[in-house]
Amino acid sequence: MGNSRDTNLNTTDLNRIIEMAWEDRTPFEAILVQFGLSEQEVINLMRKELKPGSWRLWRARVQGRVTKHALRRSNLVGRFKCSRQKAISLNKISKRAGNK
Repeated sequence: MGNSRDTNLNTTDLNRIIEMAWEDRTPFEAILVQFGLSEQEVINLMRKELKPGSWRLWRARVQGRVTKHALRRSNLVGRFKCSRQKAISLNKISKRAGNK
């Protein structure tokens, strides 16, 4: 990466960034907010930290993925809710069972 932010990362932060970068539904913007690393800086970090084969797999997986970019996933609002979630949360039997 070549900047001072790279040297400020401890092992825990580095591991968390790599984990977040691998997660399909964690956008690069979340890494930027939490750690101050841009998408390009994350790419450079992953290149530096991963084995060559893992790097190629990760790049192929992330390249063009809508869920890795918050602005591109705006049309996916509600995607993470189960289609039955409202019905389950309004289930009166389960609410009564917890109040006994």
